[in-house]
Amino acid sequence: MKVILLQDVKSLGKKGDIVEVSEGYARNMILPKKLGVEANNKNLNDLKLQNQHADKVAQENLEAAQKMAEQISQWLVETKIKTGEGGRTFGSVSSKEICAAVKEQYGETIDKKKIHLEDAIRSQGTFEVKVKLHPQVTAVMRVHVSGE
Repeated sequence: MKVILLQDVKSLGKKGDIVEVSEGYARNMILPKKLGVEANNKNLNDLKLQNQHADKVAQENLEAAQKMAEQISQWLVETKIKTGEGGRTFGSVSSKEICAAVKEQYGETIDKKKIHLEDAIRSQGTFEVKVKLHPQVTAVMRVHVSGE
């Protein structure tokens, strides 16, 4: 019997897969526990429509991330770091502080987990910081650190 899986089933397949199982396994395990549905014409058509919708949403998310990446690449985010005598700095600039500066200066919200700092920013100057907006889209944002 062919079954469309509604959830991931260990050793059988992932959600949305069409698998061949014995009638007993389908009738006693898959169907009662709502792990899958019979692969008839109606259910196959519904699966096809769901996949088309998911592809459309994924494409829209990718385009939105690319548009946001263009904006981010033009930004110069200003942050401050505590300094002492002779320009010596104390502490570092974190991704949380960069997110707060972006929200304050540009009105956009970026998740701090998406900002990837190679090393901690512990000096004054301009640095390039990578922002991973989407699995396929990574933007480079410039961050200018000045003394306080």
